[in-house]
Amino acid sequence: MKFLQLNFIPRSTDLGLLVLRLWLGLSMGVLHGLVKAQNFDSSLSQFKSVIGLGAKPELMLALFAELVCSVLLVLGLFTRVAAVFLIVTMAVAFFVAHGAVLSGAGSGELAFIYLAGFVTLFFTGAGKFSVDSKLGGR
Repeated sequence: MKFLQLNFIPRSTDLGLLVLRLWLGLSMGVLHGLVKAQNFDSSLSQFKSVIGLGAKPELMLALFAELVCSVLLVLGLFTRVAAVFLIVTMAVAFFVAHGAVLSGAGSGELAFIYLAGFVTLFFTGAGKFSVDSKLGGR
């Protein structure tokens, strides 16, 4: 019965938060932010303005969230502030750019999943394996 309950694996909320921060931060930063930054001109030509600021300012905001805030998330530095920027970016991607569609071509499923993770980190904070923790935050 112990095997079925996985009691042989130690429980650690802080380790779970570290894994979540690394997983979300690295995948967002590398697969989305870095790709947009390295291919800025082609990203700009494909990027549509969805909140009325124009394509270039909106791409710059998305890049800030997806690249800079993802690095902050990985480090666990200003985690909740970084999460807010990522939450807004993913909310705009899901609700506005993808029309809150969860299936089919052009769905916002990935933005929706990222959104859930970033909201979780906003509420929990970074955990003890973070720069925030070392600086005296919770």
